[in-house]
Amino acid sequence: MSDIAREAGVSVPTVSKVLNGHAHVAAGTRRKVERLLAKYQYTRRTKRREGQARLVDLVFNNLDSEWSVEIIRGVEAVAHESGLGTVVSAIHGETTEERRWLENLTARWSDGIILAVTELRPAHEEQIRALGIPMVIIDPVGQPDPQVASVGATNWNGALTATEHLISLGHERIGLIGGRPELQCSRARLDGYRSALRSAGLPVDDGLIAEGDFYAPRGEQAARELLSSPHPPTAIFAGNDQQALGVYRTAERLGMRVPDDLSVVGFDDLPAAGLASPPLTTIRQPVAQMAAQAMRMLLRCLETGSFETRRLELSTELVVRDSTAPPRRH
Repeated sequence: MSDIAREAGVSVPTVSKVLNGHAHVAAGTRRKVERLLAKYQYTRRTKRREGQARLVDLVFNNLDSEWSVEIIRGVEAVAHESGLGTVVSAIHGETTEERRWLENLTARWSDGIILAVTELRPAHEEQIRALGIPMVIIDPVGQPDPQVASVGATNWNGALTATEHLISLGHERIGLIGGRPELQCSRARLDGYRSALRSAGLPVDDGLIAEGDFYAPRGEQAARELLSSPHPPTAIFAGNDQQALGVYRTAERLGMRVPDDLSVVGFDDLPAAGLASPPLTTIRQPVAQMAAQAMRMLLRCLETGSFETRRLELSTELVVRDSTAPPRRH
């Protein structure tokens, strides 16, 4: 309000009068203030009603994966202990959905926001800052903004460990199915994979690297591309568990057996990994714990008025099951 008042050349109380529809404002001044309110998409938050529940908004791009379920589980556990309700939204990467969520956010007086692998448009981030709502990001899309609190995992080290495991079994042609290239976690996993190969004195063959999107259908397609090449890999680090299960389906269609003909490693250790046939060797990313830590960071900020730390990374670990074995020698 003070910024709008300054640009309009009026006092903050005058802007408040326009917002509240008071009659004692000159017509020309009212029009000038209303234009600026529209220009900056200013929305006044309604007052919290007495007895109104405290809420935290948990926002996803999509809600169609086990990863999302684990995030909800972690956030909800801590929120429930603290007496906060959780509002879950999916904005599907669409401007209209994002704008509608912001309108609802303003109306319901949320105490805080947790974004899960979701990137808001800069104008909408500015609106959140203007509303003064603290925010934590889980797995930031790009390089973590030092001004925004975030929680992630040691993606680089996890990918390094996954690739080193395959190398230790004797694999030399190791394929990689990455994630969306704009995601920071995807780039970190690609770098970890490359570092492991270089450290072992193995070449980094771009022909063994396929772009993915962290969903099973793309895992199937990418595996088909890699395995149909003249010199196919004997092992695939699939980038995440969903893509690994897609690799399983392609291998089955091609008459290949895991791990006899093809070793496969995932990333996340979602419940489906242990139930797969054969059970999937993967990198355990503590997804629910990441979400719980994000919620604790947010609660601490609500208590003290600031974040004690702006970046937290949880460690990953290799979980060896039955989907990896030494390569078959022909």
